[in-house]
Amino acid sequence: MKFAHMGDCHLGGWRFPELQELNFQSFSKAFDIAIKEEVDMVLITGDLFDSAYPPIDILKRTFAEFRKLKEAKVPCFIIAGSHDYSVSGKTFLEVLEHAGFCKNTFIPEEREDRIYLQPVIFQDYALYGYPGMKSGLEVPGLRKVALQDAPGFFKIFMLHTTLTEAIGNLPIDSISINELPKADYYALGHLHVDFARTNVVYSGPIYPNNFEELEELKHGQFYLIEYDAKSGSVNKTKIPIQIKEVLILNIKLDNSLTSTEKIISELDNNDIADKIVLLRLSGEFKSGKISDIRFQEIENFCKDKKVYCLVRNTSKLKVEESQISIEVKDMHEVEENIIKEHFNSATRFGDKITSLLKALSIEKQEDEKNQIFEERLMSELKIILNF
Repeated sequence: MKFAHMGDCHLGGWRFPELQELNFQSFSKAFDIAIKEEVDMVLITGDLFDSAYPPIDILKRTFAEFRKLKEAKVPCFIIAGSHDYSVSGKTFLEVLEHAGFCKNTFIPEEREDRIYLQPVIFQDYALYGYPGMKSGLEVPGLRKVALQDAPGFFKIFMLHTTLTEAIGNLPIDSISINELPKADYYALGHLHVDFARTNVVYSGPIYPNNFEELEELKHGQFYLIEYDAKSGSVNKTKIPIQIKEVLILNIKLDNSLTSTEKIISELDNNDIADKIVLLRLSGEFKSGKISDIRFQEIENFCKDKKVYCLVRNTSKLKVEESQISIEVKDMHEVEENIIKEHFNSATRFGDKITSLLKALSIEKQEDEKNQIFEERLMSELKIILNF
C-alpha cells in the first residue's frame, strides 16, 4: 500500500509572477512524481488554492493537472483548508469534485452533540476528513469528532488544523493528538513545517508561501507513505521539490547614501544567475532614510545578471530615532481636515465617511471569535451604506 500525502499548495498565492509560476511548477512536479511512483492515491490535506475564489488562469491550469492525474488512473482525495474554506460551503473544490477529478472525504453526521465522520472506502483504505476553517474555528468541532468504524481497513484521518505537539507552547488554538479519534495514519495540513512522527505527518508546503519560508525551507516537499501490512509499519519518505536554487544575502547597512553601492557589490560577488535571491537588509541608518536606497537600480542590475527573482525584506532596517521629528496633532483634527479637503456631498458616499470611520474603529471584544467580530462589523457597515 503506497500513497502520496501533500497539502498547502496555495496555488495563486504569490504576488511575484515568477514565484507564482514556480509554485505551480512544484505542484505539477509533485503530481508527476506521484504518477511515476505508481501510488494508489493522492491525498491533499487543504489549501489547494490560496483563496476560495482563485484567478481563472490558475483554475484552468489546476484542472489540467487533475486531468493528468485522472488519466493516469490515480484517484485524489481532498479536504478544504483555512484558505480555500468558505463559510457558505461553496468553493471551487466542489467544481473539481463534480468534474470527477477528486473526492472530498468530509462526510459528517451530527448525532447527540457528536460529529460522526463517515468513511470513504477505496481499496483497503477507509478515508475520513475534517476541513480547516478560518482562525482555528475547526478545533472545537474536532473535539466532538468520532470515526464511524470500518473494520479491516487502513484508517486515514485527513485534517487541516494546528496540532499541539507540533507548536509546543505557542499561544495558538490547537488540539492534541490524544484528543483525536484513533486512526492508522493522520494526514495533516495547515502548518508549513516538516513534522513526521510515527503515523502523524504534516506534509509541509508544496512550495514556500512567503519570504521567511523561502529563507527557511528553500523549496517545497511532500511525503510518500508506504504501509507494510505484514509488519504493520508505516514508512515515510520525504520528497523534496527543488526547481530553482535560493541564495540568501544578509546585508547590514548603516548609511542610506552608500547602501545602493554596497548591495550591488554584494550581489556582484555572488553567482546569482537563474537563482531566487533573498535580500534581507538590516541595520540602523544614522543619516538618510530607507527610501534613499535606489531599489530600481538594484533590480535593473539583477535583471542584467539574469536573476530568476529578487525578493527583498527591509523589516530589520531602521532609521535612528533622533532623525524622526514629527509634529503630533490631534488625530480627530487630522481626520476632519482630510475629509473636508477630499470628500464632499457630491462625492459618492462622501456624506457617510465620518460614520464609516467611526464604524471601522470598533474594537474586537475579549474572547470574541474573529468570524463573529467580522459579521458584527459588516452588519454595521451595511446599515450605514444601506445595503
